Amino acid sequence: MKADNIVEFCFLAEPTDVNFGGKVHGGMVMKWIDQASYACAAKWSKRYSVTVSANGIRFIRPILVGQMVQVTARIVHTGKSSMHIYVVVRSGDPKENKYVVTNRCFITFMAKDEAGYPARVDTFTPVSDEDKRLEEVAMEAKDFAKQLDKDFEEKLGWK
Repeated sequence: MKADNIVEFCFLAEPTDVNFGGKVHGGMVMKWIDQASYACAAKWSKRYSVTVSANGIRFIRPILVGQMVQVTARIVHTGKSSMHIYVVVRSGDPKENKYVVTNRCFITFMAKDEAGYPARVDTFTPVSDEDKRLEEVAMEAKDFAKQLDKDFEEKLGWK
């Protein structure tokens, strides 16, 4: 059984998932990332949760029709009501059981109560060295997102 902070989806990439170039469409990959990270946030918070931001979505390698796809989402940091989730997508030939990283990113979700207000979540405490490093990177991504919002407001007048 996986830890309470991890969710993994596994499935085959289907012909309906591809773009005109014959590779899985980037929008489909983003949908999978959002679905897995929502499941992870809901599992952790035991509440309905909403996407707040997606940071650093990287498209590293294409995913091909017929490849096995693994989408792993794991809580790496929590705030009062927020959950910062590291998502990594891997794919490979299901007959070979060898997978390569195709995508990765951080997604932030906020837990909501029945009235739609932010709800407290349990604190995640990293234990492994990898969890500690991922939390550090998530905090850097959080700071970057805050600075980006500030730049949009101050430099571009967007609110």
